[in-house]
Amino acid sequence: MARRYRINIFRVLLLILIITAVFNYDTILKQFYPMPYNNAIIQHSASAGIDPYLLTAIMKTESNFNPKAVSPKGARGLMQIMPDTGEWIARQNGIAPFHPDLLFDPDTCIGMGAWYIADLQQEFNGNRIMVLAAYNGGRGNVRNWVKENKISGNIRDIDNIPFTETRNFVSKVLFNYKVYNWLYGKELKHEL
Repeated sequence: MARRYRINIFRVLLLILIITAVFNYDTILKQFYPMPYNNAIIQHSASAGIDPYLLTAIMKTESNFNPKAVSPKGARGLMQIMPDTGEWIARQNGIAPFHPDLLFDPDTCIGMGAWYIADLQQEFNGNRIMVLAAYNGGRGNVRNWVKENKISGNIRDIDNIPFTETRNFVSKVLFNYKVYNWLYGKELKHEL
């Protein structure tokens, strides 16, 4: 009798969990795909003319929203910008004096990352595959891969990206982009 009672309680709890998941799936998924720094994302993506979900997907992939993240190669902050790239972005935008620790400031890093993505979009005619490959692997490398006919920007080209890290980065960002667009698309469009 006690065993049957435990099994029935388990079934009821399982049913409650399933019903909760079905009706609150977006709330549950948002725990795994949060959108912190929402105001900065909206402001800087609008200012740079880029998709806020792309900016968010890059941040999720690069740092998982840790503003103090540092890669083994020295990239810093939410957007994982290399100090040399940060210095170049700062010069392009009249930010002086620049110090690499500025990349740990969320608003500064998001703003610099948004500007950099917009700059890459301009260079690569908005081709998302090439923009993401350049963001991770370097714009010079992407130019060379195009010249060598290794990539053309087609979705099927991802497997042809010579750098494993860049290939994985592009795939992860595209997946995260779809998730963010699906989860937040309706609610964020009201704020834009």
